[in-house]
Amino acid sequence: MAKIPELLKVAQRRAADANLPYDGALLPVEAYEILGASTAAVLVDVRTRAELDWVGFVPGALHIEWQDYPACRRNEAFIDTLRQSVAEDALLLFFCRSGGRSHSAACVASASGFTACYNVLYGFEGERDAQGHRSQMNGWRAAGLPWKQN
Repeated sequence: MAKIPELLKVAQRRAADANLPYDGALLPVEAYEILGASTAAVLVDVRTRAELDWVGFVPGALHIEWQDYPACRRNEAFIDTLRQSVAEDALLLFFCRSGGRSHSAACVASASGFTACYNVLYGFEGERDAQGHRSQMNGWRAAGLPWKQN
């Protein structure tokens, strides 16, 4: 198993190469390794409650919706809820369906004073295939990482 500093360094390089405004971009397997090796790391799932109920979830993740369902309005209390849930210096791994909302959450959290914000690339379901379906090309589930479904 790679050590956390090495994984974070790779993620930081990805972020710098892509000119991202947060600390780093992790592959799902890297995020899982960090979560398994560090009690200080927090997986912040920003998907809607409906997604967790219908699609599946990662046990132990902190759930704070980035936007609501079905209206898709941004959760104006996101940062306040995050502040009530974790310390500003916690190692935060933001996670959504495909990496888009978690990118936005990591941007806002970084701009709000959180000091260790990472986006989990490809999220839970991954990118779309040629037919426009999320068919397990990449992402948390495609990597065979632990998850549950109600």
